[in-house]
Amino acid sequence: MAKDKTLYSCTECGGTSPKWLGKCPSCGAWNTLIESVAESAAPASKNRFASLAAAQPVTTLADIDAADFERQPTGLDELDRVLGGGMVEGGVVLIGGDPGIGKSTLLLQALHQLSLTVPTLYVTGEESGAQVALRSRRLGLDGSQVRVLAEISVEKILATLDAERPTVCVIDSIQTVYSEQLTSAPGSVAQVRECAAQLTRTAKATGVTVVLVGHVTKEGALAGPRVLEHMVDTVLYFEGDTHSSFRLIRAIKNRFGAVNEIGVFAMTERGLKGVSNPSAIFLSQHAEPVPGSCVMVTLEGTRPMLVEIQALVDSGGPSPRRLSVGLDRDRLAMLLAVLHRHAGVACMDQDVFVNAVGGVRISEPAADLAVMLAISSSLRGKALPKGFLAFGEVGLAGEVRPAPRGQERLKEAAKLGFSVAVVPKANAPKKAQMKDFEGLTIHPVERIEEAMAVVRQLQ
Repeated sequence: MAKDKTLYSCTECGGTSPKWLGKCPSCGAWNTLIESVAESAAPASKNRFASLAAAQPVTTLADIDAADFERQPTGLDELDRVLGGGMVEGGVVLIGGDPGIGKSTLLLQALHQLSLTVPTLYVTGEESGAQVALRSRRLGLDGSQVRVLAEISVEKILATLDAERPTVCVIDSIQTVYSEQLTSAPGSVAQVRECAAQLTRTAKATGVTVVLVGHVTKEGALAGPRVLEHMVDTVLYFEGDTHSSFRLIRAIKNRFGAVNEIGVFAMTERGLKGVSNPSAIFLSQHAEPVPGSCVMVTLEGTRPMLVEIQALVDSGGPSPRRLSVGLDRDRLAMLLAVLHRHAGVACMDQDVFVNAVGGVRISEPAADLAVMLAISSSLRGKALPKGFLAFGEVGLAGEVRPAPRGQERLKEAAKLGFSVAVVPKANAPKKAQMKDFEGLTIHPVERIEEAMAVVRQLQ
């Protein structure tokens, strides 16, 4: 019996190599090649164009009748926010997250709400039907009409979809599904790519909404080839610390809505509950203002959220440490240099630690001003005034640049009762607009020196 030919596939890009290499020749990633059985080539056709379908007529873009997508709300407001309003007919959603973070719980709750109005199907490849039923009872979903299928063969799943005709189908998870057309094991690059392609084609042809659950690597990225993210319409990441009750769901890609939208959930005994005011999570409850704490308004998609930035400056040694949690460490080093050069605040021999409260990650530069004011407050040992907030990008020349959608940030701060704000001059509202910010005193600044001077006057 002839020995099966093997090849090595990259888990990052899907590239192949006839032998194992430490570095992938296609994408350059290290230690990503895994052994798999080579697939036999399909028999060559006499006419290589015989299998191609007839070409579709070419249409001018202006002549195409395009209507907005109809959406099916899931019944979970935070999930609908991230999806852009609800499930889209024929859409394919990929959701990933750490084990035990709550992916299956969230989707089971969403399917239960959807099953009240439309037919749904939950395909489980990791659990039995009895396990899913026990979980639904723990969540209080008694009498749920969700249809359940315990199957990992994609051909049988497609046959069930054709027979059941559900509106929404969840595949939990795509790494457990395999195609009988391939000989490689479930979870391999070839199987994941082929199964996702077949499910995507079925979704587009029949109009069923397919939700794929994906495993993640130890770095937190979705496991399998990156082509999987390009095939689907929406990519969601479920984030959070398993030791905390709060979970964040973030849209990385969305063809039917805004990206970087965020939904906030709280894990309870009865499953995940949406948090309508997430700013309360990211603000510490201090009876009195403390040094090293400054509140900023960040934007997550279209939602403004107030986040507390904490800084601790302590005596260091010959090699002072610079650590940040939730913020870019390289940007912290740059801000310390600007603080020294343009504001005269030196931290050369001090350890500097910066943290964004609540485990949130802030990637936008609008946090610069709040970080610098928190560092200065900790170094001087003087707390910022009660009800104080700041936001704005700081450049290397010491200028304070405007943040996008500054008016919405200030409205959110005024709504939550903040009284003092230091903002870029370009974000300051005009006199005619001040009625929208009652109770909020706004100090516009153009440079970091001005911001420091305003803070000293307020203290």
